[in-house]
Amino acid sequence: MSSRFSAEQAFSAAASFDISASTSFPFGSPHGIPDIRDERRVADVLAGTHAAVNAVSLYVERGQETFHSVHVEAAERVAVQAHRVGVERLAHVSGLGADAASPSLYIRKRGEGELAVKAAFTDVILFRPAVMFGPDDAFLTTILELLRRLPIYPMFGRGRTRLQPAYVEDVAEAIARALQRTQTHAITFECGGPRVYSYEELLRALARDADLKRILIPLPFAAWRALAWTAELLPNPPVTRNQVELMQVDNVCSPGVPGFAELGISPHSVENMLKQTLRSR
Repeated sequence: MSSRFSAEQAFSAAASFDISASTSFPFGSPHGIPDIRDERRVADVLAGTHAAVNAVSLYVERGQETFHSVHVEAAERVAVQAHRVGVERLAHVSGLGADAASPSLYIRKRGEGELAVKAAFTDVILFRPAVMFGPDDAFLTTILELLRRLPIYPMFGRGRTRLQPAYVEDVAEAIARALQRTQTHAITFECGGPRVYSYEELLRALARDADLKRILIPLPFAAWRALAWTAELLPNPPVTRNQVELMQVDNVCSPGVPGFAELGISPHSVENMLKQTLRSR
C-alpha cells in the first residue's frame, strides 16, 4: 500500500457496512454492502480484508433498529468478526461526547459501543467527529431550508450550545490517513472544524452567507421536547426528542485529544464550503 491514498480509495479498499433500507443516512445510503445485523455476511465480507470502517449510525429508533442494537450490538459484532478473521486495522466512527455514563440514551449507547468495540478489537482506531456537514446532509441543508422558509426562526433554547461542525470529506480523509499510519496501537481521534460557534452564531452566519434576514427567537427546551414527542408520531419526524437532547450538550473537541492536526489535515470551514455550495446552485 502506498504511503498516502485518498479517502475514496480508503473506503473502496476497506470493508463497509449498511443496516436496512429504512434507516436514514445523512449523506445517502451506500449500495451493495452487507447488512450489519447479519453476522455471517459481516464475517464473509471481512475475510481477507486488510481494513474495515464501521460508520453506521442511527438517529431515530424504529422497531428493532434501536440505539443499542446499532451502536452497541452491531458495532461489537463487526469488531468481534474483524478480530476473528484477522483484519489488521479497524476504524470505528462514534461521535463527540460519547459517554457510557451519559443520561442521554443516544450518547450513552455511543459510549457503550466504544467500550464493546475496544474489548473485542484491542487496537481499534476510534473516531469521534463533531456534527458533520456536506452536500445534501441532514444538518446544514436542513437548517438552510428552514431559514429560507421561516422569517422567524425558533432556536433550541437560547442558542448557546457550542458546535464545531466538521466537513464530511475531511473526516473521511482523516480515517483514510489513520488507516495508513504505521502505528498500530489503539488511538482516539476527535475531529472538529476550525471554528467553534454558539448555535445562534452558526444560524446568523448561515443566514448572512445565504443573504437572508431572519429574526431568531429562543424557544425553551421543554417546548421542543413536547413538539418532538408529537413529531415522533409521524413517519419521518422533522425533530425527535433525541435531537433535542443532543442540542442541550456542547459538541466540541476535548483539549489535548489528537485530531485533524495530528493527521496533517486543515479542516474546511462551514462558511467556505457553504459559499461553494451556494455558487454552484
